[in-house]
Amino acid sequence: MRGLLKFLVLALLALILLFFSMANRQMVVLHVNPFTASGMPAPQVPAPLYMVVIGAVMIGVLFGGASTWLGQGRHRKALRAAKANLETLRRENESLRAHNTELRLSPSASTANAPTRVV
Repeated sequence: MRGLLKFLVLALLALILLFFSMANRQMVVLHVNPFTASGMPAPQVPAPLYMVVIGAVMIGVLFGGASTWLGQGRHRKALRAAKANLETLRRENESLRAHNTELRLSPSASTANAPTRVV
């Protein structure tokens, strides 16, 4: 069910992207340096409008993903520390269980460690 929903959403996005590309095929000129004087030539790149818009969206998604990934670094570090602590505690728990089982199985240890009652 989840795969079908994902397919439908991606198919819808692909159709929207296709229709957008077909409707915006006119050429535009990208000026690479916006700070040039009015009479001086500046580098220019002619490109279809849909490529400019889709490229800008892709760059925005990349920058947004990178900033989110960098912002969550402290959470990933805390998760690694918690996993290491959990593994240490598991090993300690296993060792204590083994020691407890060993004490239960040896009869001399249980009588030697038994508390004495004073009446």
